[in-house]
Amino acid sequence: MSAAEGPLVVGVDTSTQSTKVLVVDAATGAVVASGQAPHTVSSGAGRESDPRQWWDALREALHQCGDAAREAAAVSIGGQQHGLVTLDERGEPVRPALLWNDVRSAPQAHRLTEELGGAKFWAERTGSVPAASFTVTKWAWLAENEPEALRATKAVRLPHDYLTERLTGEGTTDRGDASGTGWWASGTEAYDEEILAHVGLDPALLPRVVRPGEVAGTVRDSHDLPFAKGTLVAPGTGDNAAAALGLGLRPGTPVLSLGTSGTVYAVAKRRPTDPTGTVAGFADAHGDWLPLACTLNCTLAVDRVAALLGRDREAVEPTAHLTLLPYLDGERTPNLPNASGVLHGLRHDTTAGQLLQAAYDGAVHSLLGALDLVLDEDADRSAPLLLIGGGARGTAWQQTVRRLSGRPVQVPEAKELVALGAAAQAAGLLTGEDPAAVARRWNTARGPVLDAVERDEATLTRIAGVLSDASPLLERSTNAH
Repeated sequence: MSAAEGPLVVGVDTSTQSTKVLVVDAATGAVVASGQAPHTVSSGAGRESDPRQWWDALREALHQCGDAAREAAAVSIGGQQHGLVTLDERGEPVRPALLWNDVRSAPQAHRLTEELGGAKFWAERTGSVPAASFTVTKWAWLAENEPEALRATKAVRLPHDYLTERLTGEGTTDRGDASGTGWWASGTEAYDEEILAHVGLDPALLPRVVRPGEVAGTVRDSHDLPFAKGTLVAPGTGDNAAAALGLGLRPGTPVLSLGTSGTVYAVAKRRPTDPTGTVAGFADAHGDWLPLACTLNCTLAVDRVAALLGRDREAVEPTAHLTLLPYLDGERTPNLPNASGVLHGLRHDTTAGQLLQAAYDGAVHSLLGALDLVLDEDADRSAPLLLIGGGARGTAWQQTVRRLSGRPVQVPEAKELVALGAAAQAAGLLTGEDPAAVARRWNTARGPVLDAVERDEATLTRIAGVLSDASPLLERSTNAH
C-alpha cells in the first residue's frame, strides 16, 4: 500500500449477491485496498438471505483489505434497498430477510394501495406507490403468512441498517433508505403513524433516522472486524442513493444503472409524487430527492438468455423483427410482478445472436420509457446518460443504450460506485463537506463519452406494440397468482 495523503475511510456495498469493500484515501479518492465476498440467495418460492451471512461477508471482504482497514478513521455502509430484516430481543434474525426482488407481496401491495386512499394518497404521502419490492408490503405479507415470526419480531431493519447496528450497537437508518420502505412520509420526513397503524407496526421497532452529515455512532468493541473502537460510523444509505453520492451528481444529470435490476434516476430539488407508480419518489442521502424508476430484469435476465443459447453475452446480431420482453422475475416497470417472458416474431431464419440482441432491447426499453418521467422539465434532454453498474462496460449494453436512447453515453471509469459513495459519506464526516462534493473532488464521474447515434424508432415502436398486445395476457398471468 502506498502512503496515503489523507486519512483512510471505508465504503461498503452490501448488495443482493455480495459485499464489496473499498478503503479510500479521503484526500484524493485513491482506492488503496479492496475486498469482496459472496452471499447466498434462496431460489425457492421467494428471494431470501440470512442477514448473518452479510456480516460474515463484510468480515471476509475487510480481511482481504489487510492493514489498510485497520487504519480507517470512518466507515459507511451502502446497501440493497427495501429488504425486510426482522430481529428478536437478542438482535438475532427471526427469519431470513425478504429481499427487494421477492415479489410474493404483490397481493398485499395492491390491497394496501386500495385500503389507504389509492395511488394518489401513497404518492403524496410517501412519494411512491407501494410495489411488491417495498418493505411495507413485505411486512404485510409476513403478518398474513407467518404471524409467529411477526410476534417474535422486536426490531425491524433494512439491510444497511442491520450492518450499521452491528457496528455501533445503535438502531439507525437514513432518509434515503427510509424513503424506500413505504412507511416514511416524504413530506414531513418522519415515519407515517397512519400507515404504521394500518399495517400493525409499532414505530418503537424502527430505527432512528439520522440526518445527512450526522454521525450514526462509533464502532463498539464487541465485534470481530479490524476497526478500532471509536471509529466513526456514517449513516449509510440505500444503494442507489450511495451511487448518486459516488458520482457526485448534480440535479438533472440522468443515470442509467445496469445491474441485477436496472434503474434510471437523477437528483432533483422538487419532491417527486408520481401517482402512476412508475417513478419512486425516493429521498437522496444529502437533503435533495432521487426520483427513480426500476426494472427487476436487467443484466441477470440477459445473461440467462445468453446461457440458454450457449453464447457469450457480447455475441449479438442485429434484428428487425424479433421482440423479447425479458420479464423472467416478474416486472416492476411495467408493474407486472408475476409476469413471465414474452417472445414474439420467431422465424426459421432467426439466429441466436438476434434473439440475444432482442433480450438487450427489451431490457433497455422499459428504463428509457421511464426516463422522461424521472427528469423534471428543467433537465437537459441532450446531456450524456451516465451509464453505471455491472453491465456498463459491456459493448452490447453500451450500443443498445445509445441506439435506443439517441443520446450520448458516458461511462465513468470508477468502479464500485455504491462503495465509493459510502466512502465519500464517511469522508464527509471527517472534513465537514457534502459527500457529493467530496466525490466531485475525487473526479469519480470521469470517463469516455460515446457520441449520440440516431435513435432506433422502429425497434422502440415494435417493442411498444408487442407490449401493448401482450398486456392482457400478462395481466391475466398477474391476476392468476
